[in-house]
Amino acid sequence: VQLVESGGGLLQPGGSLRLSCVASGFTFSSYYMSWVRQAPGKGLEWFSDINSSGGSTYYSDSVKGRLTISRDNAKNTLYLQMNSLQTEDKALYYCAKGSGSTAGCARDYWGQGTQVTVSS
Repeated sequence: VQLVESGGGLLQPGGSLRLSCVASGFTFSSYYMSWVRQAPGKGLEWFSDINSSGGSTYYSDSVKGRLTISRDNAKNTLYLQMNSLQTEDKALYYCAKGSGSTAGCARDYWGQGTQVTVSS
């Protein structure tokens, strides 16, 4: 299993960014996927999920309305569209693979992360 994130960068508050996570080594379309982040000096924050078909999503209150998770199963790719970015969104962003196709399943593989920095 391999998960490779990309798309991070440095931008100003209010800006937009799209992260990608290319998956390989497993049947991508059969598994829940998640985005998780870790801000400097803080623990991991699991903030968004998407089911195997892409028809059901979850967002934490901290990102709801600003970040959008999606997937393209034909391209084995998970996305995170980030709009109206705030300084509090500065973090290392990871994609994570679910261990199954049901909500609440554990996350068993992680990417290496991509850094997002929001600063004026």
